[in-house]
Amino acid sequence: MIGTLISVILLLIVLGVVIWAVQQLLPLVPLPPNIALIVNVLITVVIVLIVVWIIASLLGVVAPIRW
Repeated sequence: MIGTLISVILLLIVLGVVIWAVQQLLPLVPLPPNIALIVNVLITVVIVLIVVWIIASLLGVVAPIRW
């Protein structure tokens, strides 16, 4: 159980760094404002789905994450 929690914490830290890096690099790409907004929304949706999947796997609702 402790190993799982440590794995989840590390996964969330890595996920946070990836989100931060993408949000920092996205303004450097010349995109129209509408497309940039859509990309930001898609990134947020994907991250929320990943976090919900992690929480659901800890609760036993879905198949657990196997490392």
